[in-house]
Order: sequence, then C-alpha cells, then structure tokens
Amino acid sequence: MRKRVLLGVTGGIAAYKAPTIAGALKRAGVDVTVVMTDAATKFITPLTMETMSGNRVITDMFSRDFPFEVEHISLAKSSDLVLVAPATADFVGKVARGIADDMLTTTIMACKGIKVFAPAMNTGMITDQAYLENERILKERGVKFIESASGELACGDVGKGRLPEPDVIVKYVLDLLKVDPDYLGKKVLVTAGATVESIDGVRYISNFSSGKMGIALADEAYQRGAEVTLVCGRVTAPVPKYINRVDVVSSQDMYDKVLSLTMEQDVIIKAAAPADYTPVKVAQNKIKSQTLTLELVKTKDIAKAVGEIKGDRILVIFSAETENLLDNAIGKLKSKNADLVVANDVTQEGAGFNVDTNIVTLISKDGQMQKYDLLPKNKVANIILDKVLEIWSRK
Repeated sequence: MRKRVLLGVTGGIAAYKAPTIAGALKRAGVDVTVVMTDAATKFITPLTMETMSGNRVITDMFSRDFPFEVEHISLAKSSDLVLVAPATADFVGKVARGIADDMLTTTIMACKGIKVFAPAMNTGMITDQAYLENERILKERGVKFIESASGELACGDVGKGRLPEPDVIVKYVLDLLKVDPDYLGKKVLVTAGATVESIDGVRYISNFSSGKMGIALADEAYQRGAEVTLVCGRVTAPVPKYINRVDVVSSQDMYDKVLSLTMEQDVIIKAAAPADYTPVKVAQNKIKSQTLTLELVKTKDIAKAVGEIKGDRILVIFSAETENLLDNAIGKLKSKNADLVVANDVTQEGAGFNVDTNIVTLISKDGQMQKYDLLPKNKVANIILDKVLEIWSRK
C-alpha cells in the first residue's frame, strides 16, 4: 500500500520550495495531500501545489467543495506522516500552545502519527527564547524537527534559519516511512549539453543544446534514489547543487570521461549533443585573416563506444532529427547497440533546443514504440526512467 503524507505549507518565503518537495515525494511513490494556510497562498498558488502533488489542495476549513466528512479528522487518520515545510515561528507557536484556528493546525492537533516540522525563519527569530521554548515543548511531545540550514536569508542576513534543500527533507521523510525509491542502489550516468570544439584562441564550434533534457533526467533519477553522475558539456540551464556534476569541454573530453565511468554504472543515458566534427588544426592565437577555411574531421562516437563495452548495462541514446525521424532513430538504436532510443524532431514547436518541453517517441530494442505528445521535460524524464526500469525487469 502506498504511504500517505500530509504536507502542510505555511506562510514564509521558503514556501517556494514546497512544490519541489511535493513532486519528489510523489515520484518516490508517496501519495501527497497538501494543506496550505491562508498566508501560504500569498507566496505560491494552490494550483501549483495541486499540479505537483496530483491531489486537491485544501486551504479552507469551511469549504463545501468536497464530499461531506470531518475533513481534518479524516486527514489526520489517513496520513502516515505529517510534514510541515516551511514551518514558521507563528505556526510552531500555535501548535505548541494548542491553538487550532485553521485547517492545518486543527489537523496537526488531531493527528496521532508521525509529525515532522522543517522550520524556516530569520536568524533572530529561530534563536529567540520564545521560539526555542516552543520547539522544546513540541520535541517533548514527539514532534521531529529537521534542523534549519545556515546561509544567506531572504532578508539579507546571513545565519541559521534557511529551509533545508528539498532533497534533504525528502530523504528524511522517506527514511521515516521506510520507503525505498525505485532507483535506490542504482548508478546512473547522464550526459548533458553541447561540447565545444576550438577553432583558435577565442572561437569555437558548438550547437544550440541547453542541457535541459539531460539535467532533468539527472534530477529525476536522483529524486528516485539513484546515485547520479552528470557529465556536462556547455549548458545554459541550472544544475541542482546536489547533483554530482563533472564538467567537460570537447567531444574528446566527454568521450574520455564517459568511457572511464561506464563500467561503474547500471544505466548510461546519452542526452548530450556532442559535436560531430572538430577542426583538424587549432590556432593558438586569434585568426585575423579576411577569409577562413576549416578542415573538419569526425569526432569519436561516444554512444557507439559505450554500446561496444556495456555488457548488461542499459544504454539510452537520443536521436534529435530534422527529417526521417523514425528511420534515423531505429538506425542509431541498432548501430550503437542501445537498449532504448528517444527520438525527437527538433523542428516541431516545443521540441527544439532551449525549451522546457519535448515531443518524443521511445523505441526499444525489442521493437516497442510509443509516441508522446508535448510534455514538460521533467515528465519526459520520468517516462524514460520508467521505461528503463521496464527494460531492466526483463533482463
């Protein structure tokens, strides 16, 4: 049976991390219901939390837009764990003193199961004697507190009071629930971004890849419990700090790094766009001639090299095309000894470079083919990861 978590969101600036927490718990197989205080809705919308949790968000004790039940009692009884992130000083004080004046505080009071608070507030507040006394009272009653992180706060101060990163909170909750994410124990290598092939001291050849698809794959695999290594070329999208990132420059650099790491992995996902050609000669200084002729040579095929040595490891490749999408993708699947190819026509709107969405067709080694319409790249990433597990189960 799926574990159920009630996620409470209170009105602090750190509420912006709540959607990430909800999404990560959901991907780990947890059923997440969100209760937001009125103040929380001033920072993020209920619609955002509904999208990330997949369930209706509760904001009002007196709403009649649901089948009749004493809802705060029902939520308290059905949840395996209640997580409040962020937990403000006001909220902690109310719960410590038995004040139940909204849906979240009444639910907390009715709940007899595991309660976890992740406080976030200004350093002066979190070190104030009144707050510390309230926290002490709740700890004595069995409430668990995830220690706040230190760093720069929204107000500009530097010190303790930051909400821990979502992955820290999610791991804490999953450990308490004894939930094993489906990629736990697996090592996944993902490549992302474009490589850079130098022409001279200031110029280079590259392509339009932003790295967004590869970064989404690395992030989703990490959230599902994998030990992830992200081999990054030139990327324009941000990489989460908790991802093990290895930077490379040229296609040869990426070839060397990926081949050196392949035998340690369970899954290799080649989402990068390494340059297909590189200059035969590279000028040390800036070329200043009126005309410039380049002699190019093919770079090494990283995916093919991995396919030749992968053994039982699963290799996923991408086929970004502008014509003959399926024929080219199937040809690459066979020639590179891959287990799965993700084909996408980059000329389609929403499926090109440097966008947050993709339109893909997944083709596996056994001939299965599934086309997906326009989806956010994080959803595409999870579809790919689900397919990898399906292939894994048949090995």
